[in-house]
Amino acid sequence: MILTSQEILDRMAKNELVFTPKIDEFQIQQHSVDLRLGFSFLIPKAWELTNEGRVAVKTDHLDLNHKSQRHTLVELEEGQFFDILPGEYVAVTTLEKIKLPDNLMAILYPRSSVNRRGLSIDLTGVVDAGYEGNLLIPVRNNTQSQVIRMYPGERICQVVFEEIHDRVDVKQSRWQNSDVIVTIKEERSTIEMDYVRKGDISGLKKEFLLGKK
Repeated sequence: MILTSQEILDRMAKNELVFTPKIDEFQIQQHSVDLRLGFSFLIPKAWELTNEGRVAVKTDHLDLNHKSQRHTLVELEEGQFFDILPGEYVAVTTLEKIKLPDNLMAILYPRSSVNRRGLSIDLTGVVDAGYEGNLLIPVRNNTQSQVIRMYPGERICQVVFEEIHDRVDVKQSRWQNSDVIVTIKEERSTIEMDYVRKGDISGLKKEFLLGKK
């Protein structure tokens, strides 16, 4: 059974479903929650300099020992933005950490507004019951010549929650707890993005914290 917005709110009120930082009123939808872009970006390396010379970096995602060598980690500060170059692929983190109970799973979907900008968020991903941590999202600029600017704090994907009838034994993901790296009126969305572009995420949360009014 997919949770409605009220069922999501009820779970949050009981601390059965936890978002850190807490979500704001822009994020809750009829049967999903929008997640915001975080401050960490992983850029795949194309090559590295070794004793043998310039060597192409092989992409082997099963080789966990060399993950840090295959990517450049960019950590932005509040007020900074990130330009994704034409054809470039990056992995980004969500602003929110999510904590799921052992009888609730989640499914990630891209937001259509992000796709319309020329960005491809290549996911329909499952978040296992009991997961706790940030989410890592693959993003690609599909345009031929256009640089696309992204701002930490903007909404990039949505998460749908589905109840599991039988509780499951929680398996620890390698991302678990790790530092990986309702229709809104248009004028209110403009106010939201003004906060995002200024990098004032704390101000956004203070002004529009869910349940504040």
